[in-house]
Amino acid sequence: MHGRRLLSAVAAVSGLYDISLGVAMVAGRSLLAASFAVPPPQPPIHADLNALFLIAIGLGYVLPWHDPDRYRGYLWVMGPVLKGLGAVAFVLDHLLRGSPPAFLLFAATDGTLALVTLAALLSSGRGTTDHLPNGQSSSRQLPSRQLPSDVADERVRGQGNN
Repeated sequence: MHGRRLLSAVAAVSGLYDISLGVAMVAGRSLLAASFAVPPPQPPIHADLNALFLIAIGLGYVLPWHDPDRYRGYLWVMGPVLKGLGAVAFVLDHLLRGSPPAFLLFAATDGTLALVTLAALLSSGRGTTDHLPNGQSSSRQLPSRQLPSDVADERVRGQGNN
């Protein structure tokens, strides 16, 4: 699977994962609490806000799913950073506060998605691949950004050559 398609697939899986968890936290709260052998959250607004947060993040993955090159930043922040730190938080909570071992399932899934996203981002590089009608592909680099000082330097060099 090539860079764009891989990033798009990672975005789709991550988005579905987050939306599913968010919906489960709202619609199946008592089932989740029973499954993890924990009392329902009190006050319930905490679970409601976490569910809203997960659903919003999941919906945000639509952007990199459609255009992974343009929305790489979203993948970096929500994948390796957020999911990676979330996995660490679940492990630390289990070790330091004694949260149920079943919570380590979230550490495993978040950690796996963080690592898969990181690998996909690193393997895809900064370039994009344009697919031509005949099935061939043409790689191109994304344009680099010039700083205002770079533009001024070019103007000065251009005037000195006259």
